[in-house]
Amino acid sequence: MTDKAKALDVNILGRSYKVTCPDEEREALLQAVAYLDQKMAEIKSGGRVASVERIAVMAALNIAHELLEVRARGTSSPVASPSADGFDIAEVKRRMAAMLATLDQALAPQEKLL
Repeated sequence: MTDKAKALDVNILGRSYKVTCPDEEREALLQAVAYLDQKMAEIKSGGRVASVERIAVMAALNIAHELLEVRARGTSSPVASPSADGFDIAEVKRRMAAMLATLDQALAPQEKLL
C-alpha cells in the first residue's frame, strides 16, 4: 500500500480542480468525481438552482440521503461490518471522509473567487 499522494486534475460541473489522493484511492476518487458531477448536472438542468455553491449543497444532500437509505436497508448497527452483498458502511464512511477532506483542500482557494 502506497502512502504517496499524487495530484489529479478533475472537472466538476465544468470547473477544474486539483486534488491529491493516494494511488490506491485514485479510481475511487475518480468514480466519486463522476458521480458528483452527474448529480450536480442533474440539479443544474432542473433549472431551479443557479449558483454552483447551492448546486453543490443540494447534490451533497441528495448523496447523503442515498447513503442513509442504503445504511437503513443494510444494517441497523452504527458500526457496520460488510453485509451479505459486500457493502461495508464503515469503509464507505472512511473513504467519504478522506474524499471530503481532499475536496475541502482543493476547494478552499476557489472560495476566495466566489
